[in-house]
Amino acid sequence: MTTAAVSGTGANTNDLHVDLKGKTAIVTGSSTGIGKAIALRFGRCGANVVVDYRGAADDANAVVAEIEHSGGHGLAIPADITDEHAVDELVTRAVERFDGLDVLVNNAGIEAAHPLVDTPLDVWIRILTVNLTGAFLCSRAAARAMIARGRGGRIVNISSVHEDIAMPNNAAYAASKGGIRMFMRTIALELAPHGITVNDVAPGAIATPINADVRDDPKQRAELLEEIPLGRVGDPDEIAALCTYLVSDAAAYVTGSTFVIDGGLTRYTKGL
Repeated sequence: MTTAAVSGTGANTNDLHVDLKGKTAIVTGSSTGIGKAIALRFGRCGANVVVDYRGAADDANAVVAEIEHSGGHGLAIPADITDEHAVDELVTRAVERFDGLDVLVNNAGIEAAHPLVDTPLDVWIRILTVNLTGAFLCSRAAARAMIARGRGGRIVNISSVHEDIAMPNNAAYAASKGGIRMFMRTIALELAPHGITVNDVAPGAIATPINADVRDDPKQRAELLEEIPLGRVGDPDEIAALCTYLVSDAAAYVTGSTFVIDGGLTRYTKGL
């Protein structure tokens, strides 16, 4: 087992630099976790980054401060991505502050585990609304701004391996991610004539606060790592590195695809 596997982290990807100077990006749900890692990496690459968040502003402001310190420009905006008017205002403020919009990363999402027969309707609706309708509202508003500007753009959805792999006791979450896959494929075709690319990034097990309880429990962690051929949990910055490529000029010919980043999880069939 490699050192990376023992430590539970991947290689340092900070040196994988892409020039995003002059580009403006909105990253939803970017005050913590994967969204934070994406926002920070974009900032290190010189982008103007709008940090969308819900709740207290402290974490979002800290992300903006770090973006500014690394040479980028940041702006924290509170916006509920399930609210049509809030989303439109989010995009309008980004465009006004940075004179345009080049990139949208639909990162915000929620999960709540329930067996099908015990799933409350309000939980089903909430998960689908945040994970799928939120991506629709943000993509629609961003695409309108990008088309009006006439310089193309990039939309990246942070999906999940569960856009393809079933997840018992998480039907709502899996359905939302399966929906994201077909939403991405469809709008990729619609937006291609405008020079706007659309792709999904589908992480497997990534070290974020949402799964800290699993990683901190020796038995659960061992069971999880047994399912991952590379023998470790991914790092949020590894997701960010992939996103940075997809929003860069180098990925201008990449659209309509899902990029799985899971340590081989989806290719491993235990016991066969």
